[in-house]
Amino acid sequence: MNGWMHHLIIAPVLIPLVAGAILLFFDERQRFVKGMISLTSALLVLAVALTLFRIEIDPQGFDGVYLLGNWKAPFGIVLVVDGLSALMLLLTALLAVAVLIYSLARWHAAGAHFHTMFQLLLVGLNGAFLTGDLFNLFVFFEVMLAASYGLLLHGSGPLRVKAGMHYIAVNLAAALLFLIGVSLIYGTAGTLNMADLAARIPEIEPDRRMLMEAGAGVLGIAFLIKAGMWPLCFWLPTAYSAASAPVASIFAIMSKLGIYIILRLTMLLFGEGPSAGFGADVLLYGGLATLVFGTIGVFASQALGRLAGFSVLVSSGTLLMVLGINDGAISSGALLYMVSSTLTISAFFMLIELVERGQDAGANVLAVTMEAYGDDEDEPEEGGGVTMPGTMAILGTCFAACGILLSGLPPLSGFVAKFAMLSAMMGTGAIGVPPTAAVWTLVILVIFSGVAALISMTRVGIRTFWGSIEGVVPRVLVIEIMPVMFLLALTLVLTVRAGPAMHYMDTTIRTLSNPTVYIDAVRNAVVAGEDRPASAGIGEGD
Repeated sequence: MNGWMHHLIIAPVLIPLVAGAILLFFDERQRFVKGMISLTSALLVLAVALTLFRIEIDPQGFDGVYLLGNWKAPFGIVLVVDGLSALMLLLTALLAVAVLIYSLARWHAAGAHFHTMFQLLLVGLNGAFLTGDLFNLFVFFEVMLAASYGLLLHGSGPLRVKAGMHYIAVNLAAALLFLIGVSLIYGTAGTLNMADLAARIPEIEPDRRMLMEAGAGVLGIAFLIKAGMWPLCFWLPTAYSAASAPVASIFAIMSKLGIYIILRLTMLLFGEGPSAGFGADVLLYGGLATLVFGTIGVFASQALGRLAGFSVLVSSGTLLMVLGINDGAISSGALLYMVSSTLTISAFFMLIELVERGQDAGANVLAVTMEAYGDDEDEPEEGGGVTMPGTMAILGTCFAACGILLSGLPPLSGFVAKFAMLSAMMGTGAIGVPPTAAVWTLVILVIFSGVAALISMTRVGIRTFWGSIEGVVPRVLVIEIMPVMFLLALTLVLTVRAGPAMHYMDTTIRTLSNPTVYIDAVRNAVVAGEDRPASAGIGEGD
């Protein structure tokens, strides 16, 4: 099991990196070839992610630590795969395949180097999910941001350029804060390896520990900007709604990168010891404020793109609130909610462009534009294929499914995840002895955010599908609607397989709650050629 399969750990970074480099040798006129190379890369990453995910379900002694250059930690670069990182890799790969198939119809021809930037975005995302030290986290973070700058501007247009300039400025500031935070942590702890840092924190003197916590706070702000916590989130709805449909769809996972890193560092570095609980109140009350702000934005949104952007904030606020509570039972439901909401919002961004295609072409930046598709907008040169029959019925069904999922109504996975979180809140009394005012406030806000989504989706749905009989039925291709249906079908799979899914989430949270498992796995990792100790893999922690 630890033979050639051990090298699969680096494959999610290596495959898109090589593909992105190869794509640079092809001219933009060879879009079909570039599209096939990009899609093949995404499918290979998906196969690797599925393999790693299945291994984490049943590790059987699999060592999830990969030492680049055969240098032991903390001196060498370390990649680590456990239940959480395997889940995020799989989620990213599923979104990437769906988005690339969707983009092949039209959007990949709307600008230069779309596929190269997309592959580099995957390099940054997958590397950030796998890395075991903070400096390489910064490197992958910058690779992801650099690619996202180009992707956000893909398709041009004044609204997209304006939103892109704001996005670039905000994220450059976040990158600067990231670097400052990492520098403070290294100056006080003398290491950036996450496992080594977690082991050293209890040994740091109190006065130096305060400086280390200040660095961690600055570092946390950088990722809270990416996660979209209020008041650091004003850029997000505008940027996401201005982006082209496939770009906005893959951006749905980028906000979850901030959540992932905060969860990883909080439970690894500040789960126990003298700094236990550091930043929990900020996450709790910041999550509450983000949830309130996102709910108000969902209520007020008239455009579908803005509604989807504020739905991202509702999702982030809910997850940040749970991280602040720091209760295992609630966190398990939150992981399921994160997967369900990410799949839903990603599908929703693609669906929006299809729905608005039959409306006024100037009504929304996500509509089909002359800038994106050339002079003949009725018969685009790129794409082609079979037009989907019963277009409005299919679009309406997908829209209703998105509304049910965003609202958390039964029987789909949005309801299962919210029910798991709310029942854990009421049953465990994680913020005190129930029923305290804090518990009731959290429960009411989560429910109210679902009601807001239901009202807004109903209002927009009536206006879009029932309000006018003069609308033009959009021309939707099979390869455009199938990715939307695929992502929504995955939420149905989560519903049907809710039991095994929750078991996986429970196991993942239990492993994260025991930092010793992660620390020992990284410290006991051996270079190639040495005998590996007979110890459990990361996924086998209790």
